Order: sequence, then structure tokens, then C-alpha cells
Amino acid sequence: MKLLGRIVIVTGAAQGIGAACAKAFAAEGAKLVVSDVNEVGGTALVKDIAAAGGTALFCRADVGERADAERLVKFAVDHYGRLDVLVNNAGIVHAADFLDLAEEDFERVLRVNLKGAFLCGQAAARQMAAQPPRASAPAGSERGVVINMSSANAVVAIANQVPYTVSKGGVNQLTKVMAIALAPKGIRVMGIGPGSIATELLKTAVLTNEAARTRILSRTPLGRLGEPEEIARIAVFLASDDASYLTGSTVYPDGGRLALNYTMS
Repeated sequence: MKLLGRIVIVTGAAQGIGAACAKAFAAEGAKLVVSDVNEVGGTALVKDIAAAGGTALFCRADVGERADAERLVKFAVDHYGRLDVLVNNAGIVHAADFLDLAEEDFERVLRVNLKGAFLCGQAAARQMAAQPPRASAPAGSERGVVINMSSANAVVAIANQVPYTVSKGGVNQLTKVMAIALAPKGIRVMGIGPGSIATELLKTAVLTNEAARTRILSRTPLGRLGEPEEIARIAVFLASDDASYLTGSTVYPDGGRLALNYTMS
């Protein structure tokens, strides 16, 4: 129960990595606000967490809207009294060749992936900075933690994923600048940059397309997809007191992808 009693918001929580993070935080004793534009998936997740003995509420929010980001933080504080952790996980993709990419699609992806992380991060940090430190915090100084979900593609690029790659590169820099700016306020900021993770979308592609499976595994030294639960365990660690001296960095659970400069057979 590393996070007993802590109040956590997870955006983009209706499925995949976000849902896994929410379940993992609840299992460690946190009280959750799960958020998504997908009300059906978010509500179902709340029921799953409650059935497992956890505590969670759903709040619909479009992270690209400032009013929604602020309302999400207020929802958490109104129901639980404070906010200890924000997991900025909401994200979308759009595949298109560079010469064919439409301006509106570029802006749509950056609005969610980068602007959304900024808006939610700013709203959460304002609340964290204004509240007293946790009584159990190391040296009594920590007021909150923000975890930004980045990607291995913030470092390496995929030619037909222009806005996604650009947005995640921006998330890495956002993580650094937030960490520096918020350290005096007692707020830690960390990033997680997953590689190829077995979300429903990717599992379907791998299972039904041999070429896609070969391409993904040939760039992954461990020779398999990662699981959402593996990313969630890292998020739990980064939010816990075990990571109390970590801020401003991005951790890459990528199966060795970033260390590889060729393809594996």
C-alpha cells in the first residue's frame, strides 16, 4: 500500500495504459479520479476498481480545454480534499505521410497530447502548490507529483506519425521545464516513455498482420510487446516515496529499443 490515502487523477483512463495505471494506483491504496472523453469506458473502470475493493470516481474531461482541466482538478479536491498525483496519460495518434498531413490533424493531436498535458499539469500544480505538504512526505516537503506519459518516439521518429512524434518530444521538454519550475514548490515531475505496449490497438495489429509483428519485434531486443501493467508499476514507483529524489527525467520502458541501432532477427 505505497500510496495509501493519496489522491490521484489519471487522464485518458478509459482503456490501455491509463486504465492499468488507475487499477495499479487503487491497488496501492490511492483514491482515484479517472477521466476520459469516453464515458462508457471510464464508468466501467470505476466499477471494476470498486469491485476490487478500491475507491474511484469518474469525471469526463476534454484535456485540451482549459475549463475542463480546471474542473477536473476541482472535482478531485471537492470530493477528496486535496490532490497528490496527476498522471497525464490522455493521448491520440494520427497516421499520415508528411506531405499529405492536414493542418487540422496536426493541431488536433498536439491539442490533446501536448496542450492537454500543459493545461492539466498547470491546473494540478496550482492546487498542489497551494496545499500543505503530505505529513508522511520525505523531509515533510512534497506537495505533489506529476507524471507525463511520453513515448520512445519522443527520441526516435516514425515517418508517418508526425504530430504524435512531435507532441511527445514536446512532452519531454514540458517535463523538464515543469520539474525545474515546480521544484521550489515541493512538486516532482517525471515522464514515462513506453515503447511498443500491448494495448488493444497494437495487439490487434500484431496478431493480424505478420509484417507489423515482424517490424515491431525486430526493433525490440527483448523480443516481445510490453504490457500496460508494466508501465503502471513504473508510474506507481514514480509517484511513491521510493522515487523521492527523482524529478525532471523520463524513464523509457521500451524493451531495449532506444539502445538498438539495427534490427534484430
